Amino acid sequence: MSKKSKLNNKSTFSETSGFYNLLPKDRLSLIKKLTSLTDDQYNLLREKSNLDLKIADHMVENVIGTFPIPLGIACNFYINSKNYLIPMAVEESSVIAAASNAAKMARKLGGFKTSNTGSIMIGQIQIIDLSDPNRAKSEILKNKKKLLKYANDQDPILLSLGGGAQDIEVNVIKTNSEIILVVHLIVNCLDAMGANAINTMSESIAPLLEKISNGKVLLRIISNLAVKRLVRSKAIFDKYSIGGEKIVDLIIKSYEFADSDPYRCATHNKGIMNGITSVALATGQDTRAIEAGAHSYAAFHGQYKSLTKWEKNTDGNLVGTIELPLAVGLIGGATAVHPIAKACLNILGINNVADLSAILASVGLAQNLGALRALVSEGIQKGHMKLHARNIAVSAGATGEFIDKVANQMIKNSSVRFDIAKSLISKLKK
Repeated sequence: MSKKSKLNNKSTFSETSGFYNLLPKDRLSLIKKLTSLTDDQYNLLREKSNLDLKIADHMVENVIGTFPIPLGIACNFYINSKNYLIPMAVEESSVIAAASNAAKMARKLGGFKTSNTGSIMIGQIQIIDLSDPNRAKSEILKNKKKLLKYANDQDPILLSLGGGAQDIEVNVIKTNSEIILVVHLIVNCLDAMGANAINTMSESIAPLLEKISNGKVLLRIISNLAVKRLVRSKAIFDKYSIGGEKIVDLIIKSYEFADSDPYRCATHNKGIMNGITSVALATGQDTRAIEAGAHSYAAFHGQYKSLTKWEKNTDGNLVGTIELPLAVGLIGGATAVHPIAKACLNILGINNVADLSAILASVGLAQNLGALRALVSEGIQKGHMKLHARNIAVSAGATGEFIDKVANQMIKNSSVRFDIAKSLISKLKK
């Protein structure tokens, strides 16, 4: 362990100093002491950190290998009065550092506070070829109880645990060619993401819907625009920790720019998803569903808007909030079979999706603050450049102590390029 480290080894204590200075093996050893990581999971991360090909071959088709990316830990997170060390799987430089720094700023005034609307997902059933769409809608709603019972018969375990199909909504939609009905099957998925259960339920009630509506069912599938599964996170950032009230004002102006201009907002929200997707990937979630839901929700009211909101309170401190749909699960999917995902969940020490959703939303809010603060002060490149320079040095052939020497010299010269790195390596070797 590095002499520079002053880490507090208290169990579940996430506020750290010097974690970056440790060697990877020492970081992992410390994480094992602080979390519920098992001996087998510790050895898996320490020795190979790869997905076994036999497991991979059962997860997807035509497997030829696996594709590892870096797995790091975001420190300092204090969410709903709990400390978290958060695994993040990401290839982009400075993402983990930015999240950790922003989380440290949030701790001073109480960290992140979250809420959610529950684990409610929507299954969609499209009905076409209708002679009287409005009459068909009325008949479907009259038969709501019968349809819900039939759907719940497909998953009695989910129903027994307090979840299952709870409601049916019917929308009349005009397409380019006809007027159709879209039936929304509203399902409480509890601690599952819900895709398999909802798709099964939606397919099961299709024949009954055809009979009731005198139409033809076409698509029967989950919607990833999970507007009934919203998560909110809020934090107050001390103005002095950020850099003063002037920086607070500039961050708010930069947020207002993103909220008003879709070109800027695309990058603004992408930065938020840098954090959310990294945690989702590390914990075996469906990252594409989460990304699709987030960006769809950003445009839900007709214009693509910021997923976050930033304002100044009466004390001059910065107040940030985020709201977005998060369809995550701890039952089924990759989380059930992927050994690294299981290890990451043990590091988090959680056992329900409410906590996982709170973590994802809070990381997204922290990531956004990190990006905005950098943009309005030293610029986004300063944080990226050190790790980027190291990557260029390695790709140019630097090894061992040469990596940092080459990277530091390129930064000093303000010239981070592959050919410069090759030249510096050659000089150093001579």
